[in-house]
Amino acid sequence: MNTYLFLYYLIQFCGHSWIFTNMIIRFLSFGKDSLADTFYSIGLVMRLCQSLSILELLHILVGFEENRFLPRFLQITERIIILFVVITSQEEVQGKYIVCVLFFLWNLLDVVRYTYCMLSVTGIYFEALTWLNYTLWIPGYPLSVLAKAFAIYESLPHFESFGTYSTKLPLPFALSIYFPYILKLYLAMLFVGMYFITRYLWSERKAHLEASYIKEKRS
Repeated sequence: MNTYLFLYYLIQFCGHSWIFTNMIIRFLSFGKDSLADTFYSIGLVMRLCQSLSILELLHILVGFEENRFLPRFLQITERIIILFVVITSQEEVQGKYIVCVLFFLWNLLDVVRYTYCMLSVTGIYFEALTWLNYTLWIPGYPLSVLAKAFAIYESLPHFESFGTYSTKLPLPFALSIYFPYILKLYLAMLFVGMYFITRYLWSERKAHLEASYIKEKRS
């Protein structure tokens, strides 16, 4: 089990590290011009990494990981919906600067998280890395939620113009589904979910950092 988890975390670490490094190098080389085509440069690898993260739900269900299922489910589905439904389906949104900001925040958090998880599976712990893993989300996660919300806001006019995912169910239902309304509802739910996830991450931070402090004190 530990070997499998190590390989999984290693693959995710390599993928997110490649994306993060690529974004930085492109920005240093091309400046603001690199922001507009972020999705075209790293979108494929980003979609692969986020699709692979669905396995983490299975890890929790079968007992490979000790995380709580619902908070992780909310985090993963948030990203899947924003990446595949909002960004990938609308070419006009893919070139927005907010996509670059969102990808930067996601990969910054994930590079640290997967580094910590990969080392912890092998029994290696660094106090600084533990602190960073359980602290970086405090500015990073709320900012990413705001970026998701802004990405949805930017996408609404395009969903309204092109009618993507809007449909009319056949009889006997005769029900019209207007997708922009669903997105607006999801936009509100996004902040409700942020409240629950933030509470969970805070309790997790408190438990792990206190355990790390006690272990250090004993040694």
